[in-house]
Parts: sequence; C-alpha cells; structure tokens
Amino acid sequence: MKKQELVEKMAAKTEIPKARVQEVVDAFEEIVTKTLADGGEVTLTGFGTFTVSHRKARTGVNPQRPSEKISIPAVTVPKFKAGKSLKDAVKK
Repeated sequence: MKKQELVEKMAAKTEIPKARVQEVVDAFEEIVTKTLADGGEVTLTGFGTFTVSHRKARTGVNPQRPSEKISIPAVTVPKFKAGKSLKDAVKK
C-alpha cells in the first residue's frame, strides 16, 4: 500500500476529508523522523516501536572485484520492531 492509498482508506474509515488526513499522515511522518533523528524512539503500544540502530564501521569485499577489500563506514539506520498485537494479527 502506498501513502496515497493509506490516506484514502483512512479518510473513508474515519469520514474525515482526504486533505485533513493527508495533513495528519504528513505530521506523523515528520514527527517520527525528527524524533529518530534526535536519537529518540516512538512507541505505539501493541503496534510497534520505531528506533535507531548504530552499525559499526567494517571491512567488506568489493562485489565487482572480490579480491579487493573495501571500508564500509559506520552508519545510523532506522529500525522498526513489531508489537505483539501486530504480530498476532499477521500470523496465519
């Protein structure tokens, strides 16, 4: 599902105008992004937790020339851990 489809489904379910739902989705995205960029986390009980993870620098192999070693720098990446309710809803 893409962002626009999400907005349409939320608007239909809540009977709120699409433009207003779009503002809410954009605000949610902005707040989560800012919180993670500042090193925080966002927890939606039962749904999941957005956090940041730090990967250490390491040495890798150049896939085009396997005999050549390359340096992979340290990086901070976003991470999502699903909550129990979400996990249970997806299980089949």
